[in-house]
Amino acid sequence: MSGARPDGRGEEHLQALAAAISDVLRRLDAHAEQGAGRDSNADGKAGAASDRAKTGSRHAHASAPAGAASDEAAVLAGGSALDTVTACFGLTPFERDLLVLAAAAEIDPRTPAACAAASGPELAYPTFGLGLAALSDPHWSALTPVAPLRRWMLLSIDESNALTSARIRIDERVLHFLLGAPYLDPRLHGLIEATPRPDALPTSQHVAAERIAAVWQRPDTEPRVEIVGADRQTRIEIAAHAAAACGLRLYAVRAGELPADPTDRDALARLWEREAVLLPAALLVDVDGPEDAARAEAVLAAGTTPFALSSPDPLPTLRVHRERVGATMPTTEEQHLLWASTLNGTAALAEPKLRELVSQFSLPAHVIRAAGVAVRHAAESQDPAADQDPGELLWRAGLAEARMGLADLGRRVEPRASWDDLVLPTAQRTILREIVAHVRQRATVYRDWGFDAVLRRGLGVTALFAGGSGTGKTLAAEVVARELGLDLFVIDLSQVVSKFIGETEKNLRKVFDGAERGGALLLFDEADALFGKRSEVKDSHDRYANLEVSYLLMRMEEYRGLAILTTNMKKALDSAFMRRIRFVVDFPFPDVPERAEIWRRVIPEQTPARGLDPALLARLTVAGGSIRNIALAAAFLAADEGEELQMRHMLAAARTEYLKQERSLPPGEVAGWI
Repeated sequence: MSGARPDGRGEEHLQALAAAISDVLRRLDAHAEQGAGRDSNADGKAGAASDRAKTGSRHAHASAPAGAASDEAAVLAGGSALDTVTACFGLTPFERDLLVLAAAAEIDPRTPAACAAASGPELAYPTFGLGLAALSDPHWSALTPVAPLRRWMLLSIDESNALTSARIRIDERVLHFLLGAPYLDPRLHGLIEATPRPDALPTSQHVAAERIAAVWQRPDTEPRVEIVGADRQTRIEIAAHAAAACGLRLYAVRAGELPADPTDRDALARLWEREAVLLPAALLVDVDGPEDAARAEAVLAAGTTPFALSSPDPLPTLRVHRERVGATMPTTEEQHLLWASTLNGTAALAEPKLRELVSQFSLPAHVIRAAGVAVRHAAESQDPAADQDPGELLWRAGLAEARMGLADLGRRVEPRASWDDLVLPTAQRTILREIVAHVRQRATVYRDWGFDAVLRRGLGVTALFAGGSGTGKTLAAEVVARELGLDLFVIDLSQVVSKFIGETEKNLRKVFDGAERGGALLLFDEADALFGKRSEVKDSHDRYANLEVSYLLMRMEEYRGLAILTTNMKKALDSAFMRRIRFVVDFPFPDVPERAEIWRRVIPEQTPARGLDPALLARLTVAGGSIRNIALAAAFLAADEGEELQMRHMLAAARTEYLKQERSLPPGEVAGWI
C-alpha cells in the first residue's frame, strides 16, 4: 500500500476539494428543486432513499485499503489529496461524495442551507439519508462499520439519531489532509514517534536495508519483516533507510506500550493503517521478548501497510509470517571509515590512534558519530585550560560511549592501582605483562599478520587468577585495566547464576553482549561457583548445568576483550575448562619479605607515623588484603586519638582483623610491637 505526501501543494489540494464541494452542493440544490412540489413527508423521503440504496447495492466492496496499482500511480503522483484518499482506500464514487459532503459542512458556509433545503429545516447538516437521496450511485453498505468510510475512521456518525438522519462528520485529521496539511494524528502522539534518518549507513547495514525495502515493495507478499541483532538504534536506522527507499517515513513504537485490551488494539491498528496511507509511513515495533511479540502481532496481524518487528534476538512466529533480516554491527573497516569521516580531519589525530581505537571498541555507527562530534568539538576548543590531546579525548569518548551498555551488568571499578602497588613474584608479574601485550597487540597479530584467518576461533584473551582471599587477584586486575586504559567491571555471579533453566545463559549473554561494545575487562569473582567440576548427567538439571558452562566457555573464546576469572579453589576446576584458559596466574600467599614490602607500600608518605617497623609487622600471617584492612583501621584509631600512627594502633587493628577471620592472634607474631 502506498500514499502520497501532499506537502507543498496546499493551494492545489484546496482548489480540488473546493471544486468537489461545489459539485456536491450543486446536486443538493438540484435535489431540493426537484422535490419542491412533491409531498415532503418523512416517509416518502425514506422510501425514496431506500429504493435508491437498493439500486446501489452492487457497489459493495472489500474493507481493506487498496494498494497503489499501476493505473493509480499517476493519481498518487500528480493528483489531489482527495484523489489519493479515494484511490488508496478504494472509495466508490458515492463514498467519495459522502466524504466531500462531510468536508463541506466544515469549511463551506453554504452547506447548512443546502442541507436544510434538501432534507428539511431540522436537518441542516449532512446525513446518510441525504446522501442516499441526492448523490449518484448510492449504496447502503457505504456506512457499515466494515466499509472504508467508518473502518478507516474517515467519517464518524452521531449515534444519538437513526442511521439515516444521524449527522455524519469528517475526521479532522482527514480534513486537514484533504486541504494539503498532513500531520500525525494526535491520538498517536506519545505512543508512536517519528525516527530521524541518518546521513548514511555502513555498507553491511545498507545491504540489510535493501532487503527490507525489497520485501516492503514486493507486490505478492505481506510487507512484514523482522529485524534481529545489533542494538535498538541501529535497527531503527536500518529500517529508516529502507522506508526512505520506498518513499516512506519511519515511525517507531515500543510493543510494551501497545494496548492490552483487544478492542483498543483493534482501534489502534485501524488508526495506524489509515495514518500509514496518509503520511505515508512504515512502522517499526520494538520488541523485548515473546510476550511483546504476541501483543505486537495482535495489533498488526490484519495490516497491509509496511511494518517491522525489531528485536535483539529472533522471535517465535506466532500469528504473522515475516521475513527475518539480520542487523549487524559495522565491520572493523567500516568503523575506521566512520571515525575518520566523523572526525573530519581534526588536527593531530594520527592514524595509529584510530587503529588502536577501532581495535579496542566495537561501537555502532550512531555512537561513533556522537563520540566523534564530541571529540572534534573538544579538539577545536579555544580553551587553553582544556586537555587538548585529541588521542586521549578519542579514547575517553570511546570509553564513555561503551560504558553506557554496561551500567546495569556489574560493578564498575575505577582502575587506580599501578604496577608499584602490586607485590608479586617475578614470574607472576611477567605473566600479567604478557596478558597486557596480548590485549594491546591483538589487532596487529590477528588482523595485520593474518592469525585470525588461521586460528578462526579461540581468539579471546582469557585468564584465571587463582589464590587465597586477599592475595591480590582483584588488585592485579585493576592494574591490568589501568595499563590498558579500560574499564574494569566486577560481575557478581550470584546475580548471574539462576536456578531456572536457561536463565543463566540469558544473563551471561547480556553481560558479554554489553561488554563487547567497549571490550571492557570482565572480572568474574569467585568463579568456582559456576565453573566447578562439571557433573555427570543424571537428570535434566545436570544437563543444563553443563550447557551453562559450555555456553560460558564459548562466549569467553569469542569475547574481543579480556575476561578474568578468580577462584580460591583451582583444583576444583574441570580440566577441560582449564585447557580453554589462555593464562593461569597463581597468586601465592606472601612470605615475610613480600609482606614487609606490602606494609611499606600500604602506608602513604604523608601519613604522620612514629615507630612503625615493617619487619615486625610482616610477622603477621595475613595476605595483602588483610594488611590493607589493618593499616586503614589503625589509621582511623590514630586519627580519632589525635595521635601519630604507631605500633599500638596496628596491634589493636590486627586483633580486630583476626577476630573477623575467626582466628586467634598468636603472641609470637606481635612480640616486641609495644
